[in-house]
Amino acid sequence: MSPRMGLTKEQIIEVAVELANREGIEAVTLATLAKGLNIKTPSLYNHIEGLEELKKQLALTGLTRLLENMTDAVVGKVGDDAVHALANAYVQFSRENPGLYELTLATPNPEDVEIQEAGKGIVELVIQVLENYKLKDEDAIHAVRGLRSLLHGFASLEQKGGFGLPVNLDKSLHLIITTFLAGLLHT
Repeated sequence: MSPRMGLTKEQIIEVAVELANREGIEAVTLATLAKGLNIKTPSLYNHIEGLEELKKQLALTGLTRLLENMTDAVVGKVGDDAVHALANAYVQFSRENPGLYELTLATPNPEDVEIQEAGKGIVELVIQVLENYKLKDEDAIHAVRGLRSLLHGFASLEQKGGFGLPVNLDKSLHLIITTFLAGLLHT
């Protein structure tokens, strides 16, 4: 069976991204994807090997776009300004891409080399942004983990409606990152 004329793997991934962002990752099945593309489910196998590969491609897409957003945000910035810009870009990505963001964390096989490489790019960017704080060796990794934990915790709680009080979330994020940065000065 040959691929549908004009249908590409990239188009399939983009429709899956839209589905994940609109309805959540649980809604991303081959059947719902095929329905959204107005094709029969078996036709998807001309472009992807199955649901596991689809979710891997979505995770790679998410990691790539997250890295691009954070990289764009920090261009020309250093120190606290760069860290705040990176944090804002991370949280904004999760707000605009809730399903895709979740897929960046729930990869089908976290030991996959492509997934590891994509994640490594994000870690390297954060280490580069944190260079101004003169962190050495393991301290830099601890700081990356700490910042990621803060950002993921914030993004996840926000997505799940965990911040019910009528207080500006962006101000909360700014305060959290400012406090984190003050802590780096004492390591």
